[in-house]
Amino acid sequence: MSKTNHFGLDFETFATLIDNLHDEIIIYDNNYRMLYVNKACERHYGFTQQELIDMPFWDVVRKHKAWDRPMLPLIYEKKCPAKQMQQTYLGLQVLTIATPFFDDKQDVQYVMLNIRDNYHDKMIPRAEDLVTEEPQSSKAHPEYLIYRSAGMEKAISDAQKVANVNAPCLLLGESGCGKSLLAKYVHANSNRVDKPFVTVNCAAIPHELFESELFGHVEGAFSGATKTRGGLFAKAKGGTLFLDEISELPLPMQAKLLYAVQELEYRPVGSSETVKADVRILAASNRNLNLMVESGAFRQDLYFRLNVFDITIPPLRERPEDLVPLIHLFFNRYGKLHGKGKRLASGVRKLLSQYTWPGNVRELAHLIERLVVTVEDEIISVDHLPASIYETQGNPAALVMASDNLDEALEAVERQLIIDSFKAYGTSRKVATALNISQSRASRLIRKYVPATKL
Repeated sequence: MSKTNHFGLDFETFATLIDNLHDEIIIYDNNYRMLYVNKACERHYGFTQQELIDMPFWDVVRKHKAWDRPMLPLIYEKKCPAKQMQQTYLGLQVLTIATPFFDDKQDVQYVMLNIRDNYHDKMIPRAEDLVTEEPQSSKAHPEYLIYRSAGMEKAISDAQKVANVNAPCLLLGESGCGKSLLAKYVHANSNRVDKPFVTVNCAAIPHELFESELFGHVEGAFSGATKTRGGLFAKAKGGTLFLDEISELPLPMQAKLLYAVQELEYRPVGSSETVKADVRILAASNRNLNLMVESGAFRQDLYFRLNVFDITIPPLRERPEDLVPLIHLFFNRYGKLHGKGKRLASGVRKLLSQYTWPGNVRELAHLIERLVVTVEDEIISVDHLPASIYETQGNPAALVMASDNLDEALEAVERQLIIDSFKAYGTSRKVATALNISQSRASRLIRKYVPATKL
């Protein structure tokens, strides 16, 4: 039987109450050892309670950068309460209040930190405003590079090494894995950071306009060229020119780009004079450029010139350690944008971790925003996930293991059976026959689990 205090609360009940506080509570002893943290820590840093409690303090600060400007050393030294604004690893601005507790000799015995994020604080309505809607924020959270995996750590380390090198660099990886974000990171850590960062989507510019868009043109160069206009090379002068989806560049333009990259000069359309190109070239591709070179679809000399350095970003399915912090990053970002605070029910995270994420981080971001916007409940359950998540989890046993809740597990299996049966048979009558249930029950389950677009 659980021990109760004189207030009539057993320890388990007391811990549950503290765990469900809006504010994050951390308790340290007198030697940097974390004794307790409640569940709000996951919202702030993407770490679970147990992960944080087992982690040395200086690893939390220096390796994982859970928050900037740590307060604990100051509290030990000054032996007085203090507060300050901090920024967490997931980009939230938080107010931290530290309170020391002393032993009989007036030495610090414990330190309690109370941490509140302003964004989630605004999600809690004032009592007098419970009948009205809270105003929505108009600004999205800025982008951050969030990672814990060895694969992403290597990509970031490589990016730091080449940041101040003026030679071209090729960023490789599947669509949606974060190549454009890494390009911005390289620029932000370079000596060109105060100059422009210009992105060119090579797949989005019509072939006949590409040369003019890239290098500019002089007045009268072609029909409609009523005045001289600088191109994207000129716009990026002194900074970084990021050529996204470089594999989509047409062959005739590849030769012109090769000259500009190799000689660091270009000629505007219709001009007889060359212009110096003071830019650092970054290029990205989600296709295998080696195979394209072999097939003749991409110039070998341009490939070698762009591939002085290369950085490969692993797909999300190969870096599962990054999934949870990214989930919380997007919940914080889109919750702030749309004015809705959400959290995952037990078991949902396990199911998401088993998904292969063919669209990588971009797909995860879109899913979280969709859930934030469309789910009315504060807690997102397995039932709220789209059918596409289940369609890749064909093994019913895997669905059961993904949940810590019996009702959620049974519902997940039921959902998968209905989706698979409707895909195979196409009508409620045939589904009812295959599953040995009534047609009315089959119709009801199909309406519940099968997206309307597939009916």
